[in-house]
Amino acid sequence: MPIYEYSCENCGKITEILVNKEKDDTVCKYCGSVRLKKLISVPGAIIMGSSESKGSTCCGRTERCDTPPCSDNGICKRG
Repeated sequence: MPIYEYSCENCGKITEILVNKEKDDTVCKYCGSVRLKKLISVPGAIIMGSSESKGSTCCGRTERCDTPPCSDNGICKRG
């Protein structure tokens, strides 16, 4: 069952409602009004993969360093 957001035309508050297609019980949980306007919600997203930042290290290489920082004033200490 989907969750929808509604704006109450009576009190102006936003209500999230778990919608059951068999039973219409869409009422404002704050004031009990049935005068609700369905809102367009932003979908949630889950980003999979590494949480490490992409790009280069502090010395400009693309490989990660064993013990950062690997440079002093842009001069690589890794050799």
